[in-house]
Amino acid sequence: MFKESKGFPFVFLLYKLLEIIEQVILVNENDEQIGLMEKIEAHEKALLHRAFSVFVVNDKNEIMLQQRALDKYHSPGLWTNTCCSHQREGESNIEAGKRRLMEEMGFVTDLEELFHFIYIAPFDNGLTEHELDHVMIGHYNDAPQINPEEAAAYKWMTAQAIKEDMAQQPEIYTEWFKIIFEKYYSHIS
Repeated sequence: MFKESKGFPFVFLLYKLLEIIEQVILVNENDEQIGLMEKIEAHEKALLHRAFSVFVVNDKNEIMLQQRALDKYHSPGLWTNTCCSHQREGESNIEAGKRRLMEEMGFVTDLEELFHFIYIAPFDNGLTEHELDHVMIGHYNDAPQINPEEAAAYKWMTAQAIKEDMAQQPEIYTEWFKIIFEKYYSHIS
């Protein structure tokens, strides 16, 4: 059987290896796949690629936000939507959203795609998100079991409270969340 190394199970180590060599799906403006590229290279070159963002809402109509882990290679410690990432080749948007919900927040729920759009968000470290982003919503009422490699904390906030807080202290939110939240807020209003 597989042995644990310093308390980390083999599956976790395999997950980290896959994350290091993760590829993104390059797309055109019609969301048609035109190739694959290693994730970091795509962000260095600011090439358009497929992505998704998940908003999880509870029965009080509050959105679950996550604070990114403090050792993330970009945007550490900033608040953002429940989870987001990139689809793998052959994986549907919904499958990808459920996979990342489990990997980041420790739960799965049904998801529904709301809309998609293209955005560009440059970072201070020279990387750029240039994504065709599929925005999804799910419903969940319990506390997540956050993966400390991905998230430092979570909190529930209403959309209106997020909008007001983002106006007062935009520096505590990820660049992409500020863009995506505006689209999401327009969609639900």
